Amino acid sequence: MSDLSCRIDWKQLCPFRFKNPGLTVADDLTGFKFLAVCALDLMIGDPRWLPHPVRLMGFIIHAYERLTLERISSPWTKRTAGFVLAVGLPLGCFFVTQGILEWAELVHEQFGTVIWVVLGSTTLAGRDLWVHAMRVHRALRMGSLVSARVEIGRLVGRDTADLSEEGIVRATVESVSENTSDGIVAPIIYLALGGPACAMAYKAISTLDSMVGYRTDRYRDFGWASARADDLVNWVPARLTAVAMSVAAAIRLGSGVSAWQICRRDAWRHPSPNSGWPEAAMAGALGVQLGGGNMYGGVLEVRARLGDPITSCSMALIPVALQVMGIAYGILVMGIMAWVMW
Repeated sequence: MSDLSCRIDWKQLCPFRFKNPGLTVADDLTGFKFLAVCALDLMIGDPRWLPHPVRLMGFIIHAYERLTLERISSPWTKRTAGFVLAVGLPLGCFFVTQGILEWAELVHEQFGTVIWVVLGSTTLAGRDLWVHAMRVHRALRMGSLVSARVEIGRLVGRDTADLSEEGIVRATVESVSENTSDGIVAPIIYLALGGPACAMAYKAISTLDSMVGYRTDRYRDFGWASARADDLVNWVPARLTAVAMSVAAAIRLGSGVSAWQICRRDAWRHPSPNSGWPEAAMAGALGVQLGGGNMYGGVLEVRARLGDPITSCSMALIPVALQVMGIAYGILVMGIMAWVMW
């Protein structure tokens, strides 16, 4: 063994430390930092005037797409280029974020803590989801379908120009359900497992899926790896979201059993292996039926129905869905805090 390898402390190179057999937690994760991340997300969210990592990720993805996808034609080369992007961007985000954290820690320990909290909060979307959904509700309450269609268009990818009030409410509830998993639960889990660097890598995968993970002719091959990576990293968070939503439904609405039963019955019907879990849980919690036909680029896409139509999709359901989301958020935070402090 060389002198160099003898001098290396390999434990210091590992970003994790083991607390329990089979469980890891970021070595710099404390209860204070974790609560500060969640508090910062809830207080300021994602102000448009502040630079945000996801916008930079989107710029990189768009630039890479222009550089590669428009110059290649065969399915194999498209898949190869897409695979490079699906692996390279998350890894790049992980190491850049980790480098920033290491640098900040070297400058000053307290400065490192601030940067840890700020970077961690950028991976959460709790406040933004609440604000956007309530803007839809406010527009509906004022009787402006036009404004409501514009606002829901900021949350969903489907065509919104001709949506009825019921269609707008359904789209809002579905978006709140799915984004509770993608924008709150999953980032919190990866933040707890590997700190901001791990959470940022997750956000890169999620952003890739939202931009290129489609089954259209343009992205079927190029976005295949991104879509599969997103399915993988969201498998556990989606199911934990369904559990948290069921508990939240029991607390807020007394419909926890129904939420879980509908989830187990209908989640598999969704074309996504993950999105059906939070959507079905929310459908059971509210006693509504989600899913059905949506227009994407003028093309009708019919999805299976989730839940039973006990209640119609009225605007009053939007605040209730957000309350279920908020309680589920709190349940997850308390659960992870208990694990971290144990």
